[in-house]
Amino acid sequence: MLERSLMMKVENGVRMMAGLMILISVALAVLVSEWFLILTAFVGLNLLQSSFTGFCPAEGILRKIGCGGACGPKPDAKS
Repeated sequence: MLERSLMMKVENGVRMMAGLMILISVALAVLVSEWFLILTAFVGLNLLQSSFTGFCPAEGILRKIGCGGACGPKPDAKS
């Protein structure tokens, strides 16, 4: 059984996805080509527009893969 404190909410998943994409794009910019910084700018602009409009594509993706109020397995009803 997974403790409630270990379950991830969609908002935390969005932050984790954004942070991971930024770290990957910066690493690729250093190791491969500085054109990968465009990905960093895209992630930043997407976070900015989602703060104004409330529309976030990453949130939609997380919900489609099964994240609702919280990501991860549902706690056992017997507890």
